[in-house]
Amino acid sequence: MDVGLFLMPCNPPERPLADANRWNVDVLERADALGYAEAWIGEHFTVPWEPIPAPDLLLAQALRSTERIRLGPGAHIVPFHHPGVLAMRLAYLDHASGGRLNVAFTQGTSITDWRSFRPGAEEGEDRARLAEGIEIILKYWTEPGPWRYEGRFWTCEHVGPHPPENGVLAHHLDPLQRPHPPIAMAGITPDSGSLRRCGERGWWPLSLNLNPRVIGAHWATVEAGAAAGGRTADRRDWRVVKEVFVAETDEQARRYALDGNMGRYFREFNLPLFSDWGFLHLHKDSLDEPDSAVDVGYLCDRWLVGSPETVTRKLTELQEQLGGFGTLLVLGMDYADDPEPWYESMRLLAEEVVPQVPGLAAAPAAGAAP
Repeated sequence: MDVGLFLMPCNPPERPLADANRWNVDVLERADALGYAEAWIGEHFTVPWEPIPAPDLLLAQALRSTERIRLGPGAHIVPFHHPGVLAMRLAYLDHASGGRLNVAFTQGTSITDWRSFRPGAEEGEDRARLAEGIEIILKYWTEPGPWRYEGRFWTCEHVGPHPPENGVLAHHLDPLQRPHPPIAMAGITPDSGSLRRCGERGWWPLSLNLNPRVIGAHWATVEAGAAAGGRTADRRDWRVVKEVFVAETDEQARRYALDGNMGRYFREFNLPLFSDWGFLHLHKDSLDEPDSAVDVGYLCDRWLVGSPETVTRKLTELQEQLGGFGTLLVLGMDYADDPEPWYESMRLLAEEVVPQVPGLAAAPAAGAAP
C-alpha cells in the first residue's frame, strides 16, 4: 500500500495566507523526504478553512523543492474554467514537474463558490459542464489539430500553424506524459456519478474521509461503472482519504488530534457544514443513529489515531473492511503552531505503520482511457 496526502488544506481561517502557503509547502517537502507517493491540493474560492483558489500555484512552488513525490490538483473545478485554458496550463505544469503531475477534476461542492461565479445556474448544469469540459481537455491532449469543437457551453479550436507559410503561431502545449497525466475524480455520496465515471473510463477513484460504510459503497459504484465501460476495476487504483495521527501512545495521539487543529477543523467547520447540507449520515456507522451522536469524539473513535501498533491494527481492519485499496491519503492538517508532533506522525505512519499492513495481491490493470 502506498501513502500520500490530501490537502484541502485545512488551514485555520486566522492564519495569514502567506504563512499557510509556507506550511503547506513545508508539509509537501517533508512528505517527499519520507517517501510519500503522492499529494493532492484542493481548489476552493469561498471556504476560509480551505483557502487555496489556485492549487497549481502551490504545486509549482513545491515542484522546485521536491524530487520524487507526484503532485496534483485535487481537484480543479472545471465549470469555473475555460477547459482549453486549463488543458494548456496543466500541460505546461506537467513539463515543469518532469512528468510528476497527476490531475483531478470536479464540478465543485461549495454553494458559495457556485453563487459567486455561476448564480442562477440551472439544476444539473454544472454536472453537464464538468462532462463537456473534461472531454474538451482530453481532446486538446490527445487529438492532433486542427479541429473545431462546438458544444453546449464552449466553442474552441485546436489551431493550425499561422501564417501557413512559416507557422510562427501554433498550438504547442501538449502534456509531457502521454497520452496525458493520470486522471482522478473524488466522490462523496455512495452512488457518486464521479466515481462511476472513474470506473467507466479507467481513472483513479478517490474516496473522501467518510464513514467506512459509505466508502465501501463507493467501490461498488466504481465497479458498476467499470462494467458499463467494459473494464475491470483495479483496487490498486483506489485512493482513500482518512484522518491520521500517530504518536508514541494512544493517549498522546488522541490529545493531539482532538485538542489540535484536527479536532478544531471538525468542530468549527466540517460538522456544522455537514449538518447544514444534511450530510451527517455520511459519518455514521448506522442510519439509525441520531445526528446528535455525531460529534468530534465519535469521529475520532473512527479515525486512524493512536500508537503505531494501534494505527497498524486500525488500518489493517480498514483494508479488510473495504476489501483492499491501493493508496492511503492522509487528510492534511495545519499544525504550524506546534509542528513536530505532526511531522513525527507522518514519519511513524510511513516507517512503522504502512510497512506492517498487508498489501493487495496483483490484479488485472484497468488501463486509462484517452
